[in-house]
Formats: sequence, structure tokens, C-alpha cells
Amino acid sequence: MYGVIDVGSNTIRLSIYEVSNGEVYPMLNNKTTAGLAGYVKKGKMTKKGIQKACDVLNRYKEMMEHFPLEELFVFATASLRNISNTDDALQTIQAETGLSVDVLTGYQEATFDFIGAAHSINLDEGVLLDIGGGSTEILVYERGEIQNAVSLPFGSLSMFTNYVSSLFPTKKEKKEIEAAVLKEVEKIKFLQNKKFDTVVGIGGSIRATKNMNNSVFELPKENNVIIAEDVPKLLKQFKGNENEVLRRVLKVSPDRVHTLIPGMIVMNTVCEYVQCKDIIMSAFGVREGYLYQKLFSKEKK
Repeated sequence: MYGVIDVGSNTIRLSIYEVSNGEVYPMLNNKTTAGLAGYVKKGKMTKKGIQKACDVLNRYKEMMEHFPLEELFVFATASLRNISNTDDALQTIQAETGLSVDVLTGYQEATFDFIGAAHSINLDEGVLLDIGGGSTEILVYERGEIQNAVSLPFGSLSMFTNYVSSLFPTKKEKKEIEAAVLKEVEKIKFLQNKKFDTVVGIGGSIRATKNMNNSVFELPKENNVIIAEDVPKLLKQFKGNENEVLRRVLKVSPDRVHTLIPGMIVMNTVCEYVQCKDIIMSAFGVREGYLYQKLFSKEKK
């Protein structure tokens, strides 16, 4: 039995897995909305933000005492990658919790996304899209192999922080988010003049969109496919005054009240750019990919 803690920009997640015959099986998932990206001032994470991370990690560490874990792995993505005081934050976390945190590069994050997704669904040809709180990973694969990958320095929470003045984006702010995403996506050479039928989605923003899609179109809860041309229709559900929009968001994603719409705009912009037909939500992602890599590396040694 292994534990993995994922320190993200919006949420910190604890997952416990049983490992058997070279495969991992999820046993427990626990999520805390820490909003670490909100504690970044002038590129540095504040002491309050670092302490927030420590508090959550200590709570998870206490939980783990009740499980017969062989090992507990902790990694961070854009939350600690995209700050100027990464080393100070890591030292404080080590001192306060006794935990060593592995900070993934953007390319590593995209690669582990792919490794995880490949154990969940058949990956033949398409684009993998992971929208996190502070970064967005885009990876192109062909014949089950990674061709190119990039990590973009924005996510659902950072888009909210940088562009939204109230709880939900105005029409003007939605257009600004879309323009900011498109500006970065157009720079990606391996996406230029390419069309991909399928986008494999990873991350909380796409999961929340999938849940909303199933609710609006009265599809089974277990449905994991979103028809791409339906995403603009889903965004149109968020019209009206703020209270009406709030009610709609709370029905589908109460823990993502402020980040759901920015995340959906990021997803829709990328999907329109690559002209995909559908988005398939992967059950596995970076945490599972990271664990597979860790266990595989140990076997190699």
C-alpha cells in the first residue's frame, strides 16, 4: 500500500493505492482546497501560504499513521514550481512536517499525466490536456507514444486571480481569459495547423465540466465523454445575475465555485484551437503516473 500527496495550486490531494501485479488500484482519495496560488505575492509564496501547506500536510501525515503504508510520496506542481522562493518553502515544509517534497518540472508533470492516463484508457492518437490551478499541460501523442509536451504558466485559479474582479467573470473578463489562453496556445509549434479528433482530459476543472455536462444533458454519472461542440452550450448556462449563476455552480461543483468557469474557458479555447470532436475524461492522471514511475524506478534499481 502506497500513499501519494499532490500539492497543487488550488487543492492538496491525498491518494492511497493498493499495488498488485504491476498495477495500482485507488483505495482512498482526500482533497483539501488550500488555494496556495492565492498566497503568492510578487512571485513569492507568503509565510502564511507555506504554513497553510504545512498544516494540510501534517493533517494528512497523521491520517497516514492508521494505514500500513510501505511508502508515502509527496510531490508539488505549479504551486511550488512557479514561485521564486521554492527552496525556502521546501526547507520550511521539511522542518515543519518531516516530509520531503519532489517539485515536478512542467515536462515531468505532462509525462506523468500521460503515464497515468495510459493505464486508464487506450491512447492511440490525440492531445492530452491537464488544467490545474496554476498550470496547464498539453501533450501530443501518436501510436501510444509521447511526441511533444509543454506546460503553460496558467490554470483555472490563476486565471480567476488575474482576470476576475468578482465571484464570476463578466462577459468582458471571459473574453480576456480566452484571449490570454489563445495567445499562449498559438505559440505552441507542435499544435500549429494540426487537427486532433480526441482530447484526453485530466484534472479537477475538466472533471467538474464532465459532471456539469452529465447533469445538463441528463447523461449517466459514469459517462466520461464530453462532445466538444457542447462546451460552449455549457458555458451559456452561466448567464444571468450572480445569484442564479451561483446556484447553478453549487449544484455541480460546490468546491470549485470561483474556478469552474475560468477552467472551462481554458478547456474550450484549447479544444476549439485543435478542432477536436470530443473530450474523454481520464480516471488516472499525474498522481498515478508519478506512482508508476516511482515503483518502476525502484524495480529497475
